[in-house]
Amino acid sequence: MFRKKKITIGKCFPNCNSIHTFFMFQKIDVIFCDKNMKIIKIYKSFPKNRIILPVKNAYYTFELPENSTNKFKIGNQIVFLTHSPTMYTEN
Repeated sequence: MFRKKKITIGKCFPNCNSIHTFFMFQKIDVIFCDKNMKIIKIYKSFPKNRIILPVKNAYYTFELPENSTNKFKIGNQIVFLTHSPTMYTEN
C-alpha cells in the first residue's frame, strides 16, 4: 500500500463496503461482493487519491492489480481453490 513497486497481488477485506486510494501510487481494480461472495460492483482502473462511497449490500472488498478483473462480471461468484481465486457463473 505504501510502496512504489508495482502491485502484483490482491487483498480481501471482509466486512468492508467502501475504500479509499489515498497513499497509493497506481490505479487498482476493485470488486465488491455480498456475504455469499457474489460480485455486486466492479471498478476497473480506479485512480489513486479517490474514495468509493459505501456500496449497498457489500460485505467483501477485493483490491486487485490493475487490469486483473477483465474476466469478472457482476453476478459471478468468487470461490477460493487452494489459495487462488477463481469464479463460476450460474447459468
